[in-house]
Amino acid sequence: MMDKNRWLVLPAFLLALLLGACAGNRVSDAGAEGDTTGQLGSPVKRSSPADVYVDLGTVYLRDGNLTEAYKNARKAVMLDERSSSAHNLLGLIHQRFGEDAMAEKHYRRAVELEPQNPYALNALGSFVCSAGEYEEADGYFKRALRNPLYPTPWVASHNAGLCAEGAGRLGQAETYYRAALQRNPRFAPSLLRMAHLSFDSNSYLSARAYVQRFEQVGRDTAESLWLGLRIEKQLGDMDQVASYSLKLRENFPDSEQARFLNEAE
Repeated sequence: MMDKNRWLVLPAFLLALLLGACAGNRVSDAGAEGDTTGQLGSPVKRSSPADVYVDLGTVYLRDGNLTEAYKNARKAVMLDERSSSAHNLLGLIHQRFGEDAMAEKHYRRAVELEPQNPYALNALGSFVCSAGEYEEADGYFKRALRNPLYPTPWVASHNAGLCAEGAGRLGQAETYYRAALQRNPRFAPSLLRMAHLSFDSNSYLSARAYVQRFEQVGRDTAESLWLGLRIEKQLGDMDQVASYSLKLRENFPDSEQARFLNEAE
């Protein structure tokens, strides 16, 4: 069962990427650097007096200071009500506050203002998918991916994969994850989801390979260690099972996965 929190991947390098975004979670690049591709085909980015406050709000959001992030996002909208990036940032902040109605309002306004803004489309797609509107969400992801100027298309591909997986469309999810990895072979969230899909289809060698690739580019998580442990158990490598067990207990003693391990033993 996938955690609802998966529906927002925020790449750290774009926030100056915001998932929880831990590996495997929904990733968001919205508001990270402002909208650089919303006016597709225009040689000049739309400048706005709101941009400086969007940038500040993004930094505060990255650091978990929601109060200051909100203040700066509100200033941005007051300076320029037509700033797609400012509305997108407000959507992210309201969603973090649990204010879904306001989050949706700002996400939709961001897309209304710049219908080809891939950051806004990715964020709205992820939000709509978290509400179970899979078909609508897939349309937003596809629109984001059609923008040839989108600098991080693997983010939208990954979130589209999560959405497809949530809808039980595992073949479609795999296609999206593979597309993400074609664009960015080192994208840890998609590597981990491919490891899960491979494990669930009993392709244990493939699952091991994806976990090993994940370990080369991402930090250990309780999720990745628990998955690695179960893969190695299926493959009969008990030394690796012991290694994963030790790391899980030492680094994530209070995790649900550590509890599963203790109960299993």
